[in-house]
Amino acid sequence: MKRLADRLATTPRRLWAVSFALFLALGASWSVATPIGASPDEHAHLIRAAAVARGQIEGREVMVPHMVAGIEGHFAESGVTLPKLYQDLKDVNACYVFQSEKSADCAPTLKDSETEVLVTTAAGRYNPAYYLAVGWPSLLVSGEGGLYLMRLMSAVICAALLASAVVSAAEWRRRSLPMLGVLASATPMALFMAGMVNPSGPEIAAGVLAWSAGLPILMSPEPKLLTRRLARLGIGAIVLISIRPLGLIWFAGAVVFALLLQERGALREVLRRRSAWLWATAIVAASVAALVWSSAHPDNSVIRTPDTLTALTAARKTFDNTFTYIQQMVGVFGWLDTAPPAATILFWAGIVVMLGLLALCFARPREVLAIVGALIGIVMIPVVAQAMQASTLGMIWQGRYLLPFAVGLPIMATVICARQSWRPGMPWRRLLVLSSFTLSVANAAAFVWALRRNTVGTTGPFLMRPALWAPPGGWPLWVVVYTVAALVLALLVVVTDREDPAAAPTGKRAREAGGRHRPLAAIPADA
Repeated sequence: MKRLADRLATTPRRLWAVSFALFLALGASWSVATPIGASPDEHAHLIRAAAVARGQIEGREVMVPHMVAGIEGHFAESGVTLPKLYQDLKDVNACYVFQSEKSADCAPTLKDSETEVLVTTAAGRYNPAYYLAVGWPSLLVSGEGGLYLMRLMSAVICAALLASAVVSAAEWRRRSLPMLGVLASATPMALFMAGMVNPSGPEIAAGVLAWSAGLPILMSPEPKLLTRRLARLGIGAIVLISIRPLGLIWFAGAVVFALLLQERGALREVLRRRSAWLWATAIVAASVAALVWSSAHPDNSVIRTPDTLTALTAARKTFDNTFTYIQQMVGVFGWLDTAPPAATILFWAGIVVMLGLLALCFARPREVLAIVGALIGIVMIPVVAQAMQASTLGMIWQGRYLLPFAVGLPIMATVICARQSWRPGMPWRRLLVLSSFTLSVANAAAFVWALRRNTVGTTGPFLMRPALWAPPGGWPLWVVVYTVAALVLALLVVVTDREDPAAAPTGKRAREAGGRHRPLAAIPADA
């Protein structure tokens, strides 16, 4: 296994290809094993993607009566002209959504039709960049096949972003610890959204890349690696910002924490690089384009929020829901109607907390401030956001909205630990083995639980036999694919663990608990 891992991870390109294949297998498993319409608001995003691919960047505004979280209102949706199949999408899940005891077999078959009708979508105001990237397969394949291909395109984009994050993590001196941080940030919910047509998927994956690439630029400066790190950071930032305006806040958070943790002189070295200014220009241009699009497409919805829902009331309710949002960040599937096994939540959250506490044990004052600041942000950002929008939108927050920022906690914790991994007496290898494989088993269990809900319902047989609904290829195939990919990803973290004793800091550098670190010799800088 060690020799195989060495061959697979000898160069960044090979490591990227292997990581891409594994993350694609995970995301594609969700894509195929989830019924069409069985993820949050996917019908709206599928309609938007198909319309953008057909050149309908903007549709005419249509006010649609709707109710969300018990609040009535008229939502401003965009009307576009598409095949009737997309109109049928809206009600395809009506017989089982929010009823987790029912399987998806009651859903009607989506029939392909050349008849075009007016279809409305609540996603018509969103930036068209993501939808153009995933919507084009609908021009090549009609019917349900085109819908699944759009999902797979989204999985490809997310897998590419996450694989780039793994390569960034592998450039630390003890690469397995930062790679563990990437593994912990790719929660079952992140992978579930990666396999759906929903901008949350690439938004979360881009957040993982922005944190993974941004921190080593200033915490572990390496002139030979700076250009490629800046490229990864720039790509992650542009994707993050182009998804929705909140991306500017998530990217700013990653930059602020990287500046807080920087080594002396690291920022000065970055500012001397021409590539840094080129990428900064591209990021600014993407930001301006995103803000212009957002300001030109305001939300004209009219929501009748109750007078009792004041900003203070919303803030209190949101604070009380903190643990609910944490659970949703780990994974609550379907239309927030399918929880994973309790062990998945406990183990995943427990490992992230353990990594944070371990980092605090080794952290310098600025690093303590960063870890504590991230924890405060995870709790308080939803509180502030809900308080500000309660009067116009009501209580709409979900845990996945915060994931592009929250992924910074395990990534920061593991890179702080990686800077201290030369210290004797700490069983790092055992920590990696236990954490990595626990996360992989918890991940596979979440997938099986979600699949069981769709095949037989949550009250159906545990072994899913007889399966009332089955994905293409049968459910056993995708359970095997997902489980193997999750285990191999954990194995990749464990077997590539190594420490170069000669690189351990000594003397004053050791007393300062860190300093500059070089990447593994196994990944040459000029590869």
